[in-house]
Amino acid sequence: MCDIAKVSRSGYYRWLKNKGKEDKDYSQYLLVKEVFDKGKGKYGWRQVQMGLKIKMNHKKIKRIMKKYGLAAKIRRKNPYKAIMKKTAEHRTFTNQLDRSFNQTEPYRFFCTDITYIPFNNRLAFLSAVKDIASKEVVSWNLLPHIRMELVLEMIDKMKPYQNALIHSDQGFHYTNPEYIQRIKRLEMKQSMSRKGNCIDNAPIESFFGHLKDDIDYKSCKTFEEVKMLIENYIYYYNNGRRQWDLNKMTPVEYRDHLLALNA
Repeated sequence: MCDIAKVSRSGYYRWLKNKGKEDKDYSQYLLVKEVFDKGKGKYGWRQVQMGLKIKMNHKKIKRIMKKYGLAAKIRRKNPYKAIMKKTAEHRTFTNQLDRSFNQTEPYRFFCTDITYIPFNNRLAFLSAVKDIASKEVVSWNLLPHIRMELVLEMIDKMKPYQNALIHSDQGFHYTNPEYIQRIKRLEMKQSMSRKGNCIDNAPIESFFGHLKDDIDYKSCKTFEEVKMLIENYIYYYNNGRRQWDLNKMTPVEYRDHLLALNA
């Protein structure tokens, strides 16, 4: 009944309690409520005051609205604005890699990115780090969401490589102060692609392309199935998938080959 009458429950019970008693505010409440209802319950005292046909002190309007439970609906915060505010606190880095993909020393140059895996009308998000020289995937993380834990947990799995370079795009995750601090703890340096230049991060994009071509992720019914599929594929990619431009070796074999050459 309160919903139909467009009154608050507290206002109704207050009216019931004072039923039969003279209410000197009631006539003015009806004027306020008429304007409030026109605003579909979204008007505050300022909009009500501007909409009234008579002059009424703002203190009285506020008192009447509080007395009769006319509370304006508060708009939800715009999540995009919140992201933009946070982004203003973030840092970007110059492109130190500069598409120098023909590296011959393992554990010196890495690239990282995020991709999504669609399955059963849901999404899983994969974050991975790839050694540019050996093409080995050295760390990865899969989660059903794209929050900061996706990249932070992946970085926590990495070993420290002093003065090594880790390249990414300018995405929110990689400019985040917490991510930057964790890279510093690993004694690594950051490099970032220019805006709108996915080719600047081609090695990791290539890995994601092979992964999606090689596995049947769309047949998975649960997140756990996707995770098992990804885990098995990355092990196969590193240890079993021979590549022509790695002298027909697997990434792990080629890594050991390069380490022996550079010893």
